[in-house]
Amino acid sequence: MRIRQTLTPEDRVESLYLEVPFELSAARSVEVVLEYDTSRAVIDLGCVGAAGWRGWSGGARQRFVITANEATTGYCPGELEDGVWKVVLGLHHVPAEGVDIELTVNIPAVGAVDPEPPAPAPVAAVPASRRRSLPSGSGMTWFAGDCHAHTLHSDGALSIRQLAAEAAGNGLDFLAVTDHNTVSHHPHLESAGAEYGITLLPGQEVTTVRGHANAYGRIGWVDFRQHPDEWLQQVEAEGGFLSINHPVATDCSWQWKLSRKPSHAEIMHETWLPNRRDTSIWAWLNAWGEPVIPLGGGDFHRHEGGHPPGLPTTWVQAAGPGEGELLAALKRGPTALSMGVDSPLLLRVDGELLAIDADGTLLIDFEGRRRLVRGARAPFGELAGGPFRLETADRQILAVSM
Repeated sequence: MRIRQTLTPEDRVESLYLEVPFELSAARSVEVVLEYDTSRAVIDLGCVGAAGWRGWSGGARQRFVITANEATTGYCPGELEDGVWKVVLGLHHVPAEGVDIELTVNIPAVGAVDPEPPAPAPVAAVPASRRRSLPSGSGMTWFAGDCHAHTLHSDGALSIRQLAAEAAGNGLDFLAVTDHNTVSHHPHLESAGAEYGITLLPGQEVTTVRGHANAYGRIGWVDFRQHPDEWLQQVEAEGGFLSINHPVATDCSWQWKLSRKPSHAEIMHETWLPNRRDTSIWAWLNAWGEPVIPLGGGDFHRHEGGHPPGLPTTWVQAAGPGEGELLAALKRGPTALSMGVDSPLLLRVDGELLAIDADGTLLIDFEGRRRLVRGARAPFGELAGGPFRLETADRQILAVSM
């Protein structure tokens, strides 16, 4: 099947998602190829099988293959059920004059699934939880991680194994893999994490033009085409938790109105790194009007981004480094955020706020009150008035805690 069509802004007004149906019967493989002028438009690519969602690659690629045993990253392998399937085209950017597309569906597939690139051999890296001696509650340990990262299963440049090697080498205890609008990466996380000595947490970045949110946990695929109220209801019903991503990040800022607010938000994001004096997130928190459990997300995609996984870093107290223990700890909080695994910290331990390795910095509460930090481990008691942050004398933000 081959379809040629001109997409226009009028199509985008009608719907942001264009579905192109095709039928499968006793098929062993299917291949979809999308061709258009990528210098003028951005058309996302995804697929719905007869029995449900099969994957999403967004604007990262223009071809996918699905078979019973393997699939292009971002798509789920499995039996190709008979019935009506649909190619889903996301009309992310369509120029005023329109754009010509050519969509080809090959049954069976003409080409093979692209192989993943080789990953480095595991090395003996020391995670932050063993490198830093941090005060914690009875039977608990502070683990360091990053709650936002991408792989070849969406628009990242690294395979899951390559990303695991990168994050473990940077001293992280855990990393949440949050590819866009897909869960195709979930089955591979446990084995890749075990190979490289890091816990890879299952997540998915529910991605729309009006804002992004991370859904964490061993939960099903969340339909990004629905209203975020539906995301929150599904995620909580399945035992996970939802976090608003980078709420004030240029064209990815959060714009949705919610009937009920989720418990978590990505308070530190890689968009902060160029200007650590940026206080826009504090304005957002004030407008948000409810307490949140803060998360930090490096949003790592590729080395060319200029920063490694773990910048910023999310710290959480848990009984152990396993997936279930870490997800439960992140879900309930408290968490602490820092600008790296070896940077100054603000920790909440048994209710008391402690500044760690932060001598000479300023502790600032949400009302703007300032306290000078003295010593390598400075206690401030059971302070209310959070969130709190540590700043340098020239107002660069170093750490956040509730």
